[in-house]
Amino acid sequence: MSVESWLPIGFELPDGARCGKALHGDSNWQIVETRGGGTALVARSDLAAKWLGAGLVDDGELREFSFGSETYGEVSCGASQILAPLADCRSPENKNEALAFATALKATRDIDPESPLQDAIYIEKLSRLLPSYGITSRTDDDVILGYWLTGGARVSAKSFRRLRQMLSWMGARHLCDVVHAAGFEVSEVMPLDEPRPAVSADGAERADGERTDERESEVARQRAAGSPPKPFALPGRPQLEDFFNEHIVDLIRNKERYKALGVDFPSAVVLHGPPGCGKTFAVEQLIEYLGWPSFQVDASSVASPYIHETSRKVSEMFDKAMQNAPSVLVIDEMEAFLADRESGGGSSHHRVEEVAEFLRRIPEAAKNEVLIVAMTNRIEMIDSAIMRRGRFDHVIKVDYASADEVLALLNKLLATLPKDKTVDAAPLAKKLAGRPLSDVAFVVREGARLAARISSDRNTCSRRWKTHRREPRMVQVGT
Repeated sequence: MSVESWLPIGFELPDGARCGKALHGDSNWQIVETRGGGTALVARSDLAAKWLGAGLVDDGELREFSFGSETYGEVSCGASQILAPLADCRSPENKNEALAFATALKATRDIDPESPLQDAIYIEKLSRLLPSYGITSRTDDDVILGYWLTGGARVSAKSFRRLRQMLSWMGARHLCDVVHAAGFEVSEVMPLDEPRPAVSADGAERADGERTDERESEVARQRAAGSPPKPFALPGRPQLEDFFNEHIVDLIRNKERYKALGVDFPSAVVLHGPPGCGKTFAVEQLIEYLGWPSFQVDASSVASPYIHETSRKVSEMFDKAMQNAPSVLVIDEMEAFLADRESGGGSSHHRVEEVAEFLRRIPEAAKNEVLIVAMTNRIEMIDSAIMRRGRFDHVIKVDYASADEVLALLNKLLATLPKDKTVDAAPLAKKLAGRPLSDVAFVVREGARLAARISSDRNTCSRRWKTHRREPRMVQVGT
């Protein structure tokens, strides 16, 4: 659905550009077409003042003008210059475009280290990401970079191997340059591929810098080489680990055997349970294990107050996942999109359309090797049509971890840390049982921080772990 423009068609902006239709926007900004194929950013005065005050734009870069009773700031961009919100990103066409975005991200963070950027507007002309200061949950900068580079996949730029699989057209050396330009290090050691011609879907070679359709996970490569990958491991959650291995990993590992019996691909899965029970962590571990590109449907990426707009964005996300198959599509807080259509309310029309879109696309995605994993804290709110077999075949309850499960996670987290041989995590596990798993990670991290503060010596740190575990504040975190 098109955005209702603040300015009439043909309105002359301060720099002489004339307005066309509005392309993107929210209550405080709009991106409009301009004659000649360019675009312009128009921002209300309050938002423009924030950018000026933060030092993200200089005086004169945003030209002030009035229309009616409103005052705005604007900057026009040529047809070859990218001006777009991050939520509507497309994968760059070449290394120069990728470097330009990475440089803009780094320049923005050098000026403003704090403002969230997941709803930012990218202006190539200014080499800036201008935050819109929305209310969506914060996304880390490494994920923002991966999201832009891949055209919508929620993959961290720090997960270089996964990013490399999705951007094989760029080449490992060039991709390293892009990641470094954004201010991130590439810690993974991997061979850098020799240059080779890209191959299109019809087998024809293409010029350097264009995409290739070559995508292969680590699981697939090992299977092809005759060496099956190691089982998926999820420390502290043995039942969920067994489920993923049996119903997902084994089907992928033994694809031909299952296909002969009419089972083509793992069915969609719903994980439900209270906040902090470990749903997100489990899904992240599975994605990391598979090595597939992942895409996420959540309020920050697809929600819109406009009728049809949310459904359009959902459809686009399914399309991106299928184009990059095999892949994983994560539906987070699914109650926001898939609540019961009979419950009524002011958004019931939206809800009917959104549920219908999911009903249509979920079976299609599975046929195209897209693994769908949904998560919710409110399973009772989900529309019954979605929960029928054929859409989500598996509904798994994930509860807070028991003492034994917490102990397994603690042992894994502590395994790589210097500590006294007599350290016993069992008493701490009992205290943390039934609490969010994030508390477990925090306690370990806080203990390591306090130990490192005392001394940089490894042996001293080891002794500190033994002492610090007795301190009450170690087990009182989060109370």
